[in-house]
Amino acid sequence: MISVSEALDQLFLLTKPLPTETIPLAQANGRVLAQPVAATRDQPPFSASAMDGYAVSAEGVAPGASYAVIGEAAAGHAFDGTISSGQAVRIFTGAPVPDGAGHVVIQEDIDRTGDTITITDRLGTGTNIRPAGGDFKVGQTIDAPTILRPNDIALMAAMNIAAVTVARRPRVAILATGDELVMPGETPGPDQIIASNSFGLQAMLLDAGCEARLLPIASDTENSLKTAFSLIDNADLLITIGGASVGDHDLVGDVAASLGMERSFYKIAMRPGKPLMAGTLTNGTMMIGLPGNPVSALVCGQVFVLPAVRAMLGLGQSASPEQTAQLAHDLPPNGPRQHYMRANVENGTIRVFDNQDSSLLTVLSTANALLIAPPHARAMTKGTEVQYLSL
Repeated sequence: MISVSEALDQLFLLTKPLPTETIPLAQANGRVLAQPVAATRDQPPFSASAMDGYAVSAEGVAPGASYAVIGEAAAGHAFDGTISSGQAVRIFTGAPVPDGAGHVVIQEDIDRTGDTITITDRLGTGTNIRPAGGDFKVGQTIDAPTILRPNDIALMAAMNIAAVTVARRPRVAILATGDELVMPGETPGPDQIIASNSFGLQAMLLDAGCEARLLPIASDTENSLKTAFSLIDNADLLITIGGASVGDHDLVGDVAASLGMERSFYKIAMRPGKPLMAGTLTNGTMMIGLPGNPVSALVCGQVFVLPAVRAMLGLGQSASPEQTAQLAHDLPPNGPRQHYMRANVENGTIRVFDNQDSSLLTVLSTANALLIAPPHARAMTKGTEVQYLSL
């Protein structure tokens, strides 16, 4: 068996960066920016009023000062003229500040009679003017790679960027195997169960920015598996579920090898998820074979599949990010395999579930973290700082 970190290193050797594509900005949320983008204009493009009020010259702004109102400026409609001493322009938020103005007195600090305004003793501090380029200037960049989120989309729109170059979504085919499996909605036989792992992994991969599709369930025969392998088409990654162990009915590895897969590794010193393999098919598709136990498959998805996907997207070759919390209770010593224990984190403390059976999806559904107990870890007392993965 190899360690989790050794398995990740070998997985990263199998991953290949995906090609890029240029898409409209409206379709870019959640995608990975592959090339930096630069602002094509300043924001704001002119000095703008931050408040509704009156634009006046910068000199002499004080309680009791009076001004003659000579015009108006609104967002999208600038005042066509220059302000002189003793003059004011009624101005609204977002409007360009007129030439000659250096201060916007907010309307709450003004008394107005006809076309004459007087500053009251409520005058606040600050000019209430947003300077040109105060947010960003021409040429300011958003660096790549980065996962684009709604705030980034808004920023790029303001930069007048209409299209962006992103990494193509990874195409992932998911193959569940086993005579015991039927699809949700079907009526299982007396010896069968409902396929669940493939749906959980598909959801995980969709969240990670992949195009993930489910292949038909393959039965435990070489012919069925060979037929299923023939359906992967142009997938960048094939994930198989089940059949990765060494039992008489665990045929996935043998069939993949017969079809030319070069196996990179097999068996990881971890719980849950010991039986796990990876390699490359003759068509260049990367393959990760996950165990069939529901929790094992989904934990291995977090630990191995998601880092591989991030590497494909150009986000670097690194393990899933770990966080720290303090144990809410004592924890017994760990065995020789790294243990990913379902747990809940709340207010900076982490509590491990009593039952860690790898078949219990109810426990996984309730958990929001996987506490990481290193191999041969000693018993830990309440308050010990530990590492965990967020779920």
